[in-house]
Amino acid sequence: MKEELSQKQKNQKKSSKNQENKGLRDFGKYSGLAFQMIVIILVMTWCGIKLDKVLGLSTPVFTIILSLLGVFAGIYAALKDFIR
Repeated sequence: MKEELSQKQKNQKKSSKNQENKGLRDFGKYSGLAFQMIVIILVMTWCGIKLDKVLGLSTPVFTIILSLLGVFAGIYAALKDFIR
């Protein structure tokens, strides 16, 4: 009886550890995804700012266009990872 009880306790400990590990893996996955989206948006916005300066535009046309493209690219990358 004690052996069965101790075996059940061991199984419960293992399952709780697996759930904790799964939580950490999910946290790592989604935080990495957030950083990926931020980097995509920032790089595209930076490129738009540089293009506007090089072309000497008074209105930030390329900044707006490339930042919006960066947002869409970030969403696309996130959805692609969610589907996997």
